[in-house]
Parts: sequence; structure tokens; C-alpha cells
Amino acid sequence: MNLITIVGARPQFIKAAPVSAALLASGTIRERILHTGQHFDDDMSEVFFRELAIPHPAWSLGIGGGLHSAMTGAQMAAIEQVLVVEKPDAVLLYGDTNSTLAGALAAAKLHIPVAHVEAGLRSFNRRMPEEINRVLTDHVSHWLFAPTDAAVTHLRQEGIAAANVHQVGDVMYDAVLRFAAVARERTRRAGVCGAVANRPFVLATAHRAENTDAPERLRTIVEALVRLAAEVDVVWPLHPRTRKVLAQQRIAVDALPSLHVVDPLGYLDMIELQSAAQLIVTDSGGMQKEAFFFGKPCVTLRDETEWVELVEAGWNRLAPPTSVEALLAAMRSAIGSSGRPVKPYGEGDAAPRIARILLGDAA
Repeated sequence: MNLITIVGARPQFIKAAPVSAALLASGTIRERILHTGQHFDDDMSEVFFRELAIPHPAWSLGIGGGLHSAMTGAQMAAIEQVLVVEKPDAVLLYGDTNSTLAGALAAAKLHIPVAHVEAGLRSFNRRMPEEINRVLTDHVSHWLFAPTDAAVTHLRQEGIAAANVHQVGDVMYDAVLRFAAVARERTRRAGVCGAVANRPFVLATAHRAENTDAPERLRTIVEALVRLAAEVDVVWPLHPRTRKVLAQQRIAVDALPSLHVVDPLGYLDMIELQSAAQLIVTDSGGMQKEAFFFGKPCVTLRDETEWVELVEAGWNRLAPPTSVEALLAAMRSAIGSSGRPVKPYGEGDAAPRIARILLGDAA
């Protein structure tokens, strides 16, 4: 099987690592990677390829930035050129970014079967660009690799053929199991964990457009984190988009020495921080799950989440950043809490299951 994997953003690199290893181990699937360049700088891209031993991209398009339609259209046109020449047997996609949708549409219009990892997730908020991307990708995919029972239910309700849907578990669980030991053995990056060594701390991130593009929501997040940092250390790896908006809005994030604002971190640094933190505060879908994998409570800075099972089990709580007091109360109450023992994301063998399914259909 001749397979082209299309990635472009930080979460996709993490998901690709265990799957690429499983595809290589199959001995039958030839995978080559196309990197759209949606995330293109070292902190958001290259460090992941180095740390996670992902095959170096065969194609790097360098298409990132700009408005959603412009980015998606440019990526789609460039991807199409590659697919026309290479004529792969299938295209493999991850998640819900603009790169995902661009790859799905380009492949589908060339009648190349699409495999979608993390199929069936729904926030039911069509204002989110990610929701549009994931719904459209699912509906042109041949293999839909769903991470949870809820995702399978969503696909069934939308009329997707059951034969095309495969509940394989979550590849991010595979990644944590694969790399957590490696992260523990590494020396923590100077100035990140060193500043909070042997002290309780909270790990925070915020990058989604619904928060960064809404000044009042972003100000609420900053003020709540500043006030929380007066009580417990807070480590905040700052996404480039968030840093840019903070500068434009002249919002200061250096009010307290206990609010440690740092540059974006590689995957190994991040999972090391997550495993040591008391609490994860984030608007990232992936970090909601990683918090659970490490047995940490999570406060999600959103109005809804795709990972509803973690809210239902008490590991995650939704805290829309519309009120500083409410957000601060959610964070305070989450520290030291835990949820019910559940196992919604499989056994950590999603990647080899994906490889076996692809091989079975190709045989």
C-alpha cells in the first residue's frame, strides 16, 4: 500500500508518531509524509519531528497563516498537485485542522480513499472552524477511525456506513504510553520546571480562536491566571497566536513572578509538565485527554468539548472564560480533585489496529 499522510499542525505530529511507527512495522505499507506548513516554526513543528522520530516530510509546502479559506484553498491546490503526480492508494489524515480538510477534499475529488484518524468527534458548535473541518472530512472518508463510543454514535446518526467506521481507541493514548518514560528520563528544560521544582504548580495553555480573537475572553483568562498565580505557581507556554494578540491588545502577562510565561514547548517537555502539575487549564482538545491519562484534573476554557466522557466522569470541567470569578472558582475547586475510574480511550493499541485495518482492506 502506497500511503501519503498529510499533517500540518502540532497535534497532528503527536498523533502521527505512534501510527507512523505501526505503519513501518507492518512491512507492507509505504508511508510518506506531506507537511502543509500550517505550523511552521521550530517550536511548533520541527521539534516534534526530532523528538518523536517521525519520518522527515517528503513534501513541505510552507503554507500557513492568513484567513481560513485562503489557507485551506492554497493547501488544497498544492496537495492536489502532489496527489496527481504520486497517485497514492490512500491518504491518511488526523484531527480537524485546515490541513485536514484541504487533504480530504483534494483526495476525494481525485477519487483517492481517505482515512481519517479521530473521526466522529463533535462539539455541535458550527462557529468553530474545527467543527466544520471534522464534519466535512468525515463525510468524504472511506476509513473512519473513531476514538470513542460517542464518536461512533455521532457517525451513525449522520448516516455514515457502519462498515466504514472502526472504533480503534485514541492514538494520543498510544503516544503517552510510548513517550512518557522517555520524557521522565530527560533533563527538564532550564527555566521551565526549574522555576517550580519541588513546588505545586498549574499548567495553562490557551490558543483557540474563540478565546484569542475575543478580547474580553482573553482578558478574563489572563486576569484569572494572574490571580491564581498569587496562590500557586502557574506555568504558561504561550502559543504564537496568543502572544501576538496579547501584544496587539496590550495585555500584560508578567504581573507576578509566580506566573511563568514561556515559549511553546516540545511534546516531551509538555507531557513531563503535565505529569507533574496539580491542574491543567487549557482550551486544547489534546491536553484535556493528556490530563486524564496522567490522572490530573482539567479545567477547559470553552463553552463545550468534544471529549464529553471526561466531563461526565468528573475529570474535566467546562469553564467558559466569561467571568473572572467563575473561572477562578472552577480552577480552585479543581485542584486536588479526581474523577471516576473510567477507560474510554481503549488500551493504547489504536495505532497497530489502524495499520491492520488498512492492510486488511488493501489485501
